[in-house]
Amino acid sequence: MDAPLEFLHVIDSHPERGPGDDHSGAIGVDAQESLLAQLSAEDEARAKSAREQGRLFLNQLRERALAAGAARVDVRQRHGALEDTVVEQAQGVRLLVLGRRGAGAEVARRELGHHVEHLVRALNRPILTVTEDFKAPQRVMIAFDGGTVTRRGVEMVAGSPLFRGLPILLLMSGKQSRDAPKSLDWARDTLKAAGFEVTVSLVPGDAETVIATAVKEQSIDMLIMGAFGHSPLRGLLFGSKTTDLLRSSRIPTLLLR
Repeated sequence: MDAPLEFLHVIDSHPERGPGDDHSGAIGVDAQESLLAQLSAEDEARAKSAREQGRLFLNQLRERALAAGAARVDVRQRHGALEDTVVEQAQGVRLLVLGRRGAGAEVARRELGHHVEHLVRALNRPILTVTEDFKAPQRVMIAFDGGTVTRRGVEMVAGSPLFRGLPILLLMSGKQSRDAPKSLDWARDTLKAAGFEVTVSLVPGDAETVIATAVKEQSIDMLIMGAFGHSPLRGLLFGSKTTDLLRSSRIPTLLLR
């Protein structure tokens, strides 16, 4: 992309206390000041350790990026909630890369939808969600529905060096309209004009099932799709296909809004 790279590490301002931090027995009046001082010291020690670990982590990432050929690399560490901090720091960002698995993988899976949906809706720009076993993609699939968002996605891929030289599978699924073939032709022609090798597939059926099947059968290792097209209320009541796909998918996914 020929763009500067920045690593952002967010330290939770309200981490949960560990199992060894139970002070429920220190309830006497005389113990109050001592307990408060102890809690304050523990919080400060915990915060200092988190800052130092974060600094070392960011420096390691920076060195890896420079060794891999990145020319402009910056690091930034902030305290706060993940979503709010990323939104605050995202001015001028063209692409956000977000890990889908962390040290607490079970917690990451449960909270994935909340974090990603909030960021996608708030930032209104592409977000690449990646898994821990990321590798350079060899085959890309665009889940295309003919709408404004995925049309912009096709134009973005056509005009960006990010996926240059990779074969593209254009997949349209779900309930088909009369304009579907025409929309697919436009997307195929746009990508071919940019030099891409393009395969087109029009498969009726449930979008989530069709996409998951195509990823497996076509050995896709990068998925591009629109995200959270409905209101947050509808997602709360009926769930989100975007979130379901992300939870089940094992490949990097570029989300468009």
